[in-house]
Amino acid sequence: MSDIHLDDAVLAALQDVMEAEYPALLDTFVADSEERVRLLREAEAQGDPQGLRLAAHSFKGSCSNMGAVMLSGLCKELEDAGRREAMELAPALIEQIEREFAIVRILLKSERQRYRV
Repeated sequence: MSDIHLDDAVLAALQDVMEAEYPALLDTFVADSEERVRLLREAEAQGDPQGLRLAAHSFKGSCSNMGAVMLSGLCKELEDAGRREAMELAPALIEQIEREFAIVRILLKSERQRYRV
């Protein structure tokens, strides 16, 4: 798996497209991701491999769209575990996702500070 937390090219493309709305996009991604992590934990607690798979798949897509390369990869691993109903893998993968999201959140906060109006 790549060790890139955020793909600068993806962020630059998003900035070009979003222009003045770029900081709001970053904020929205962080808030949305916090909810997605909560849904992952909920599916794990309920022993729901289908819910886990779906939540991980959705989170993977948003991470990919934002250039969060490692986070997207971890979500894919979790999605695959849910598909295989390998719930025993969920706790460690979700912990890795939470740690990586904490890094991404800090990097995006720094990115947002660069575009303060």
